[in-house]
Amino acid sequence: MPPALSERWRAPSAATPVPVTGGDTVVTADDGQVTGRDPLSGERRWHYARERPLCTVGEAFSRVHAVYASESGCSEVTQLDPATGRRTAQRNGDAEHGTRLVGGDGHVTATGDRLLNTWRSDLVLTLEYGRVPAPVNPDRQPRPNCTYSTVDTHADRVAVIEDCPSDAGARLTVLKAAGEEADEPEEEFSTVLPQESATLLAVSENAVAVALPGTGQLVRYDHEGTRLGTHRLSVPADELDRRRPGLVVPGSEGTENRYVFTGSHTLALDPDTLTPRWTAEGTLGPGTTFANSYVVPIPRGLAVLDERDGRTLRTIAVDRRHRDAPVRLASAGPVLLEQRGETLVALR
Repeated sequence: MPPALSERWRAPSAATPVPVTGGDTVVTADDGQVTGRDPLSGERRWHYARERPLCTVGEAFSRVHAVYASESGCSEVTQLDPATGRRTAQRNGDAEHGTRLVGGDGHVTATGDRLLNTWRSDLVLTLEYGRVPAPVNPDRQPRPNCTYSTVDTHADRVAVIEDCPSDAGARLTVLKAAGEEADEPEEEFSTVLPQESATLLAVSENAVAVALPGTGQLVRYDHEGTRLGTHRLSVPADELDRRRPGLVVPGSEGTENRYVFTGSHTLALDPDTLTPRWTAEGTLGPGTTFANSYVVPIPRGLAVLDERDGRTLRTIAVDRRHRDAPVRLASAGPVLLEQRGETLVALR
């Protein structure tokens, strides 16, 4: 970890909710244009542009996915090679305005208040869940009248918290990302939770972690819907209950933990069981691995944390010009990337 970091370049990137990288390329997206840049200089290597607004841009399968708006929503998806900007796949979908892309190992899901779309690496649709516009086969959706609050994915699973009119509490549902038919969802389990409000924090190979704001607890389930354990969280209740942009709770992967950002706290979870290990207060995001260290954004800089217990090993000053809003981090070689609202900043 260097003793200090200074800004190397910045670029507008309103369509990337988190820094997007692919190989040795950094990707920015703004005003209908997706641009591949050199990490050290910010110099443009390629660009892809359309005369349509961008809804969101994300990375999955070592490809960049640009979702463009149309008259019916965020329905036009273009897949790009991050090294060259060459188009590798394209499809029209039914994603809603405000969508985010959540990637699993072999699938990527477009979030929405009433509809989820999941595609495999060649952008073939493998799952649509919720209120499907003009369905070819009616009555295949189990709960088309529900709305969604948070979504996460892992490997071949898609998990969602639903608010259904007939349920006494929030509903947790885990689906197969690719069933026999894309328009006929296959559930691993679906269960009504003991509270009206819940937030999906994370999904792993063997567990699902849900926060219950009313009691300030994290509850873990296995993939058959059996409760594994309940844990008290030292996080303000309003942070657990707030609406998330794109229905996604900010998270990241470290060397030893899975990390979740609630709004001013970063939770470290066991990557397999999702058991809480420790909590860091006063953070601005979930952090990232950089220079063989785990760093999280804090007001006026970065904190290097010990992944075993959350201790702050050192801090590094970063001038964000008095910005204390959430920051998302990623790295590209020796460059640390910060997504600050609608701007991407490269530090070295």
